[in-house]
Amino acid sequence: MKLAGAFFYIIFSWLLAHSPRFILFGIADFIYFIVYRVIKYRKKVVLNNLRNSFPEKTEEEIRIIMKKFFRYFGDLVVENIAIPRMSKKRLLKIVNIKNPEVFTELYNQKKNLIGILGHYANWEMCMGISLYTKYQILSVYKPLNNKFFDKEFFNLRSRFGAIPVTMDDTYRVILDHRRKNKLFILGLISDQRPQKSSTNHWVKFLNQDTPVFFGPEKIAKKFNAVVFYTHVDKVKRGFYEVEFTILISDPLKCKENEITETHVKFLENKIIEKPELWLWSHKRWKYKRDNEES
Repeated sequence: MKLAGAFFYIIFSWLLAHSPRFILFGIADFIYFIVYRVIKYRKKVVLNNLRNSFPEKTEEEIRIIMKKFFRYFGDLVVENIAIPRMSKKRLLKIVNIKNPEVFTELYNQKKNLIGILGHYANWEMCMGISLYTKYQILSVYKPLNNKFFDKEFFNLRSRFGAIPVTMDDTYRVILDHRRKNKLFILGLISDQRPQKSSTNHWVKFLNQDTPVFFGPEKIAKKFNAVVFYTHVDKVKRGFYEVEFTILISDPLKCKENEITETHVKFLENKIIEKPELWLWSHKRWKYKRDNEES
């Protein structure tokens, strides 16, 4: 992004961060109108994903979910522009961390943790976890090609003390924390589409054969780390709730693929409950199983 564009983006972000909710909602509604009604952003992708995921639903039901999704998408865009420059006080008002106490006993037991989440509701709203636990948060991310926005999201995710870690650096950073006896929570987004070269496990997810990262299971077993799910829910417009659910307490006792299939199923159930809050515009099923195995 050129210097002038970056400057205006930062100003816009600051203005949104300090605007009342009704202005944020108004801009989000405008984005919804442009994205859904005018340019029809990835509308075919969304429809195809929904139809394949919910073959039992009527076309009318599918289109209702799609419309709700695009309204959510407008909110998501505005929030993620604003929150890097929102005050800590305002962020704590709009995000309720429901049960941070689940980490206390695990920390006392000197257990390292793996926290899994998906592209659901606004996953960036869980960035404040560092404020509620003694654990060092390690947030795994894939660097963006655009250097300006890569820096924006790096700053967002490191704002409250978390350490953003590139996927390639994950093992090195974990080993460094182990060597220094620093307990960590490794945060992983589980529903990204793997590259072809790293697609090494397939599951049935939302009625479709789906390639998934096997990394969380490998890391959990290698470091005997407790696996939990971080569920971010949109309780009403502009307000979120984060809840932690322990999925695997003893990874060394798990069968092969059990950890992977457990966290994928947990996310699937949450999507089925409120399908409009998942990122349906993502080309999640770009690769087909037959192509991978041929």
